[in-house]
Amino acid sequence: MEGVRPGGGPPAGGPVSGSGSGSGSGSFPSLFPPGLHGIYGECRRLYPDQPNPLQVTAILKYWLGGPDPLDYVSMYRNLGNPALNVPEHWHYVSFGLSDLYGDNRVHEFTGTDGPSGFGFELTFRLKRETGESAPPTWPAELMQGLARYVFQSENTFCSGDHVSWHSPLDNSESRIQHMLLTEDPQMQPVQTPFGVVTFLQIVGVCTEELHAAQQWNGQGILELLRTVPVAGGPWLITDMRRGETIFEIDPHLQQERVDKGIETDGSNLSGVSAKCAWDDLSRPPEDDEDSRSICIGTQPRRLSGKDTEQIRETLRRGLEINSKPVLPPINAQRQNGLNLDRAPSRKDSLESESSAAIIPHELIRTRQLESVHLKFNQESGALIPLCLRGRLLHGRHFTYKSITGDTAITFVSTGVEGAFATEEHPYAAHGPWLQILLTEEFVERMLEDLEDLNSPEEFKLPKEYSWPEKKLKVSILPDAVFDNPLH
Repeated sequence: MEGVRPGGGPPAGGPVSGSGSGSGSGSFPSLFPPGLHGIYGECRRLYPDQPNPLQVTAILKYWLGGPDPLDYVSMYRNLGNPALNVPEHWHYVSFGLSDLYGDNRVHEFTGTDGPSGFGFELTFRLKRETGESAPPTWPAELMQGLARYVFQSENTFCSGDHVSWHSPLDNSESRIQHMLLTEDPQMQPVQTPFGVVTFLQIVGVCTEELHAAQQWNGQGILELLRTVPVAGGPWLITDMRRGETIFEIDPHLQQERVDKGIETDGSNLSGVSAKCAWDDLSRPPEDDEDSRSICIGTQPRRLSGKDTEQIRETLRRGLEINSKPVLPPINAQRQNGLNLDRAPSRKDSLESESSAAIIPHELIRTRQLESVHLKFNQESGALIPLCLRGRLLHGRHFTYKSITGDTAITFVSTGVEGAFATEEHPYAAHGPWLQILLTEEFVERMLEDLEDLNSPEEFKLPKEYSWPEKKLKVSILPDAVFDNPLH
């Protein structure tokens, strides 16, 4: 539960109510946590005339058992910059992803040289509507959802990351249904007694813009948004009333910038959490050696810690554009009318919480398979062309990690090192982790055969693709197939 209150007292974000004192001093330091003081000082630098902004406050703090990790979200009125064609807007700043207190109540204190807490706070810039006298509070709820994702997954956000939300950010009919993340254009990194805090801005985008970011990269799409005033402009301000994508506003952007970027750079999306499964058609499913169902006693085999580490390392290899794994999509769930993260996290895409080594790693042998059947839901299947064109044709790899089990499917090209699939044995499994090696020639053929995956509105499920001479079959199935625990 959250409450809106004016800032001013130490808990709400100001040194002294109505004091107007500078950002570098506080009359009651014992009542004003040093980490919070550092962030507030940066806000005061930008908004010296707004010492007591409105805040959305977590009534029951996270460290007291409350559900919301952010202690506060401050809301400022920004006049924009007419010279730069930046409109007036509301500027939201979170408090809580970084270490505010330094006493281990929320974050482990690790010193002053590294990041404070998760190392960042979130910001959001929302275009102010004509006649709007107070900032809407829904962005604070959105920021709480993203913060829950970070706390639950223990994964940090980085500039260029994208977040698949699949719902209008303000619960309206808006086309702005997903997010990109970038550095806030005005807020500078802050050195606090508990480490450094940077500021990452949430940028609302349309579905078509999210797909372009997935197929190319987030930074490229952010640069395009900066060039289109109504789609964000230089400060990347979100306008929930925007009715056109940047590609509808300027059709040349798709062909001249995005398509060329994909062809030249490929995609830096190396893996996603997904609804997926695979079958070994080389042997009957009741075979005790079936790769997905070997048991010792009554315990099913799962990915060992060593396997998950190898998946993680495999995903990190060959990323010429990015040296880190890229944030997989987050699928939003509606609960109590709010968009809360059901976040298949970056950790989820690389490892499973249940990945304890039930069977010792050395007892699970790598197996070469003669024939395989891959199964995806429609959303995951729509990413196969991205996987083939944006990753494998650029000598990279792409991993689907099941959100309903320990299954993982990694597509690799002949140039990826460390794979246990080879040109001689292109299908290989280590426990429930399947690797599929595809040659460039076969990738080109698959792209032609899978062309209708690019037109989901004309798609009817189930859909099957088969390459008998390669002994490979791909099925696109309804979500319910994967939600069935007996699948």
